[in-house]
Amino acid sequence: MEGINFNQIGVSFKGSGSYVPDQILTNPKISQKVDTSNEWIKSRTGISERRISSIGDNVTEMGYAAALSAIEMAHWDIKTIDLIILATSTPNDLFGSAPSVQAKLGAFNAVAFDLTAACSGFLFALITASQFLKGGSFKRAIVIGADQLSSFVDWNDRRSCILFGDGAGALAIEATNEFDNFIGFDMRTDGGRGSFLNLPSKNNKDSIIDDIDFLSGGFSSIQMNGQEVYKFAVKEVPIILEKLLKKMKYNSDQVDWLLLHQANQRILDSVGERLKIPREKILSNLEKYGNTSAATIPLMMDEAVRDYRIKQNDIIATSGFGAGLSWGAALIKWG
Repeated sequence: MEGINFNQIGVSFKGSGSYVPDQILTNPKISQKVDTSNEWIKSRTGISERRISSIGDNVTEMGYAAALSAIEMAHWDIKTIDLIILATSTPNDLFGSAPSVQAKLGAFNAVAFDLTAACSGFLFALITASQFLKGGSFKRAIVIGADQLSSFVDWNDRRSCILFGDGAGALAIEATNEFDNFIGFDMRTDGGRGSFLNLPSKNNKDSIIDDIDFLSGGFSSIQMNGQEVYKFAVKEVPIILEKLLKKMKYNSDQVDWLLLHQANQRILDSVGERLKIPREKILSNLEKYGNTSAATIPLMMDEAVRDYRIKQNDIIATSGFGAGLSWGAALIKWG
């Protein structure tokens, strides 16, 4: 906490990083497992391939690699990092994987914890970290989105197994009292529709002794009603973005990039059309990675920063949405 300015008013974006596993599962390859085809998958989702974790990959390792890359871009001394938030629904330690990332980085002055909100997770974590920074509690934060959904996919279910992949992304953000590049945000949850997309526990009844039962821990595979999730996304995401833009006194013409959770290309196109944002301003890399849950937004952002599509002072409208059901939006200026 030494050196913290308790009059901080803003957040700046200092670096980005990402990591994806080496294994590539293409549509033709997945067609060898389930009854589908490259043409069917591509036309309905926009996905051509996805990355699958091998034995050496897990959320800690992926999150560490993405975070280290973001720190290097920011030119930070790791000892100056105060906060690490890991957005994940698939930790390799159910008690939390963020502390393992902190230890692997050597960021021993940072408090580290997990945040679980599935596909909305990274955006919710970014909003959470920004509030800590704006409130003066911390100066520098690493926000990570990492998921290993391949471990929880039913690879015999052709409706869902085609969608998901593994990966990680991270942003390095810093408090400032000179300006605020985290312009505004909004968040929503509707638990009444949570059954449309979930990963429920799968507990088997057992006995400790004769008259004392217990439920052994475990999880089933991902359960999804794809049609309802699609309807939810194309309705709610434009609404929350329109309201946020209006609240912050921006219009869609001022948006340089629309960066949505990478779930389905048809969702991205539909939201862009509703907001009157041209397709060339809609960032998309789901063709290469599929839906990596909490990793999609930072993974796409890092790619666009590194190939110079996203430039200093670009305005980015972003939205995460998915299981919960949860959804949120943020308006940011890069830099």
